[in-house]
Amino acid sequence: MTSTIELNKLKISISGASHSPEISAECDGLPKGETFDRDKIQAFLSRRAPGKAKYATARKEPDIAEYISGVDGSTLDGNHFKAIIRNTNTRSGDYENVRDVPRPAHADFPAQIKYGASREVAGGGHFSGRMTAPLCIIGGICKQLLEKEGVKIAAHIYRIKDVCDTPYNPINPCLDNLSDFPTLSEEASEKMQEVIEEARKNADSVGGIIECAATGLKVGIGEHMFYGLEADISRIVFAVPAVKGIEFGAGFSVADMYGSENNDAFYYDGDKIKTKTNNHGGILGGMASGMPLIFRAAIKPTPSIGKEQDSISFSKKENTKLIISGRHDPCILPRAVPVIEAACAIALYDAYLSEKDR
Repeated sequence: MTSTIELNKLKISISGASHSPEISAECDGLPKGETFDRDKIQAFLSRRAPGKAKYATARKEPDIAEYISGVDGSTLDGNHFKAIIRNTNTRSGDYENVRDVPRPAHADFPAQIKYGASREVAGGGHFSGRMTAPLCIIGGICKQLLEKEGVKIAAHIYRIKDVCDTPYNPINPCLDNLSDFPTLSEEASEKMQEVIEEARKNADSVGGIIECAATGLKVGIGEHMFYGLEADISRIVFAVPAVKGIEFGAGFSVADMYGSENNDAFYYDGDKIKTKTNNHGGILGGMASGMPLIFRAAIKPTPSIGKEQDSISFSKKENTKLIISGRHDPCILPRAVPVIEAACAIALYDAYLSEKDR
């Protein structure tokens, strides 16, 4: 099964399934002659790859990107781009019981009604978070190409359950590389890992929030209404299966503000126009204001947990109990951070390509 998105300049397709022989990313619209660093792409994929920490799934995948077309060495040739990642550590037998008994909070129930017996159940099939790995290939390339435009993108774990990290400074966020557990505060990192470990020991899972920022954006990048930056970013962020909400800048807290509190006053800093605060999160009318672009995405707890749950049997048409086996993350946020960065990079690079054609 293939899922395709057509942006203003980029057309991206993601194909395969969690336990298929391979998963792939394809893209039309990447500019001819641009170069990227393959080693940096591999390092980016490694941040998302499973099996590398006690708070991640035990499924180990090297997630090596193999470039099939659209690139000559490390130079984009302007043709149809395709890259694949081979699945090397599958255990499809772990999922036989969920063909008849849908997992709560998974796509199993609507997928069964829509696709019937033809649906792929192992590892979540086409609906698995595994499908974000090839998305990171395209996003990783876009991230590097944006850096050539002076745009830097980074994200961190903002919250896991009720433990919060230090938020980005909305005026001048520090986007330096983070450790393997991506927080700004070491104390928050330790507490978050304790919360994840407690959930793991209890055969449960936890969710949280990822905060992403982009700096160096050219004023006016983006469009209005249906093609605003918020809309473009949100569309790709919601392709990440676990995302349940998104907010930009001050987000939902603006509902509690007066206009005098929410409005960001303009001022001159030399010959540049800036705002004294950044409740608008770097976007006004769908276009970049030149201030840091900041948004947060809410990530649900991993649905596959070891606790017994109530469900139904499709074949028997009766209520039943479900115990899920297999290998699953007690918290997906540490591995989802680069995925959110990738989604942001794709949307912003598409906006830059659109601006160049004006």
